Amino acid sequence: MTELISLLQNLRSDSVPMEALVLGLCIVLALGAAKLVFKGTMKLAGANLHEQAKAVESSVWFGPRFFDGLLFPLLALVLCYAAKEVWVQTLHEALFKIAIPILLSVVVIRLMARVLSVVFPDSVAVKVLERGVSYFVWIIAALWITGFLPWVAQELELIHINFGRTKIDLKNLIEGVLSSCLVLVLTLWVSATLERQVLARAIIDLSIRKVLTNVLRVFLTFIGLLVALSAVGVDLTALSVLGGGLGVGLGLGLQKLAANYVSGFVILLERSVRIGDQVRVSGLEGRITDIKTRYTLIRDAAGRECVLPNEMMVSEKVENLSRGHGRVLLQINVSIDYASDVEKAQECLAEACLKAERVLKSPTPQAHLLNLGADGLEMSVVFWVDESESAWVGVKSEVNKLVLKALKEHGIGIPSAQHEVRLIRG
Repeated sequence: MTELISLLQNLRSDSVPMEALVLGLCIVLALGAAKLVFKGTMKLAGANLHEQAKAVESSVWFGPRFFDGLLFPLLALVLCYAAKEVWVQTLHEALFKIAIPILLSVVVIRLMARVLSVVFPDSVAVKVLERGVSYFVWIIAALWITGFLPWVAQELELIHINFGRTKIDLKNLIEGVLSSCLVLVLTLWVSATLERQVLARAIIDLSIRKVLTNVLRVFLTFIGLLVALSAVGVDLTALSVLGGGLGVGLGLGLQKLAANYVSGFVILLERSVRIGDQVRVSGLEGRITDIKTRYTLIRDAAGRECVLPNEMMVSEKVENLSRGHGRVLLQINVSIDYASDVEKAQECLAEACLKAERVLKSPTPQAHLLNLGADGLEMSVVFWVDESESAWVGVKSEVNKLVLKALKEHGIGIPSAQHEVRLIRG
């Protein structure tokens, strides 16, 4: 209460107008500096408006406007704090005591909002979290300005929570949660920046870039959490017991989950399959759209996303249809009459495939006699398409139409199933 009374008395002093002028000058300088940096960033992004918009969206320092990001309030906070240190040498502070907590709160809120919006765009849960953090930060700022924050901290220290022989007060618990959240946000920011600015330019291969990003994010998060826990006074030696229990859990109940995670890193490091490859696993054929640390996403010809545990990608037979040469082999089967000329039918089927636009001319399509079936001669036609072609059903449909048309033009019949029925009189 005494600090609040002292603040109200200082607000009535004759030096308040001059203090307001200095405070306003600091904010104007911060605004101008942020605008200059924003313009320089736009020039580096290029003349393309799309590239400029992308640079702004992926930046934590700026928002849609140059003062919507983290840079402006951070510059204003630094300038105001420097001016305050000079000001208190001769006069009592009043407006600075209000402005600095407010600017610090804006910095924390902007940091949380911009990082989460860049890492998790269009997430409803993130927006709810931002709103909750904003309310909490503004409450802390109000308690700081009015001088009630030390009293609230003392009251929180009196509330204890017992974990066996360990006694933790509510103040340390809140500080630990806040420190962990801040560390996680900074970790996400650093990892996203390194992925975009360093890994994306230095490493072309998408699979290697993804595994390095995951390893970097896990490593930074682990180090950050250790720093946050040690900062609030948690004994890190006690985590060895938790590590032992986690090892037992992995050995007993989580071995499948651990195997999937290990297999995911093996796939990404060895590059046996890569994002974009056309594969066939356990009767499922499709294109790999993403490789997570626990599972692999495969999109089949019907457009359905299939989730395969990474352990299957390592332990079972995987056919990589687009490995090496960038082409995929497709096959269709057709039956013809026994009276047909086989060599003429082979030539007819191969020429029909060449008429399809999406069938590669080299290697040339080929037709083969597979079986002497019960109803006719079973022919197989194989042809190649580019691995970037995703509509396999459409390609086969086009080839089937051309084959049917060619067989009709050359007088080659397609037999229908025949069944012999015998009537036995008793």
